[in-house]
Amino acid sequence: MKSGSQLYRWILLALLMALPAAGQVKKKTPTPAAPAKASVSAQRLQLDELVAEALRRNPEIRAAELRVEALDARVPVAKALPDPTVSVGWMGKPVPFLVNEASPTSYRGVSAMETFPFPGKLKLRGKVADRESRAAWWDYEAARRRVISHVKVAYYQYAYFHKALEITRNNRVLLEKLTKIAEGRYETGKGLQQDVLKGQLELSQLLGRITIFEEEEQTAAARINTLLDRDPQAPLAPPAPIVQAKLGYTLPQLYRLAQHNDAGIEKDQRLIERDQDALALAHKSFDPDFSVNYMFQRMPGGPNMYGAFVGVNIPIFYKSRQRQEVLEASRNLASERSSRQDRQATVNYLVKEQYLAAQQADKLAMLYSQAIVPQSSQTLESSEMAYQTGKADFLTMLDNFINLLDFQVHYYREISDYQISLVRLEPLVGVTLAK
Repeated sequence: MKSGSQLYRWILLALLMALPAAGQVKKKTPTPAAPAKASVSAQRLQLDELVAEALRRNPEIRAAELRVEALDARVPVAKALPDPTVSVGWMGKPVPFLVNEASPTSYRGVSAMETFPFPGKLKLRGKVADRESRAAWWDYEAARRRVISHVKVAYYQYAYFHKALEITRNNRVLLEKLTKIAEGRYETGKGLQQDVLKGQLELSQLLGRITIFEEEEQTAAARINTLLDRDPQAPLAPPAPIVQAKLGYTLPQLYRLAQHNDAGIEKDQRLIERDQDALALAHKSFDPDFSVNYMFQRMPGGPNMYGAFVGVNIPIFYKSRQRQEVLEASRNLASERSSRQDRQATVNYLVKEQYLAAQQADKLAMLYSQAIVPQSSQTLESSEMAYQTGKADFLTMLDNFINLLDFQVHYYREISDYQISLVRLEPLVGVTLAK
């Protein structure tokens, strides 16, 4: 946010403490329409329907879900024994499987061998794969929350620009009226030509505002369609009026929710558990694996021969292999613990940032609706009457008109910003705050 805009907001907040109570305003003036709580028609764009469709159609969510399914399939593989090896051979003549009848050492034979990892290794491999799958599930949950948040943000932006367009178009009619008053006074010799020109200039600038708001509305609509895997140019119905939610949590409560529900923290915890099991598995790499080999030989002119062998691998290169595996696993574990600590600190910062943004937007919206817009409306009405009687100049009346238009649009901007701040809190704390 630019520094000038931030300074402007803080000045408005300071004015809130100095304004008279609503009952002290002598003349009752229109205020911005509060976000409607009444039911809207079926033709209005409904946020809950957009969210439900995004959960069904969004490719990012589907990709994360498939990733979880792929890693789930790894778990039984990790716990399974290696495939046995079956060998068939002969000893005798060069032609395959022909024996030398004259030699007692000639034979045909078959053997089978199976390797058995040291007890506990397969179980640990399965646990490592399972933790990996659980971590991927939290990636899926993060993608799901992220898409919901993006849909809601785009919806509130779409609703704001739609309302800003409506206000600006309505005020264009009022500005045309004021300009006609200036033209009438100029024609009767009571006004100045510069008043007419200034009114026409402001009308042109208002058309520029309308163009900008239309483009922003179309951009927000395209964003919604993209998140729903639709054609970006697909038409959208007008949005339902924004219902300002109430933040029913204190900042400490939000901190606690985030520490227990944030998908990033949960994923890091699963990875820590995975690396703990991987470290235990690395220590077991010093333990030997066993192999069992059973064989049968058919010898010409003699009895059938049977045999069995048991083998064991000897980790004689432990310095360059097993020790390094342990070192790698221990460093991975330490890295994941640091990653979780960093995520916890980042989450606390993000929670506070969005909480303060919501508080500020809420106060400014109240300031606009209860004081600034009513007072600006009164000022415009007063200056319009004074201009018609020759007690005020046109430029003063025009400035009052522009101020009223700006304040009406700013009011709905703050309502939208408030909802968006709550939406950006939702993926962190794991609960719905803005519906």
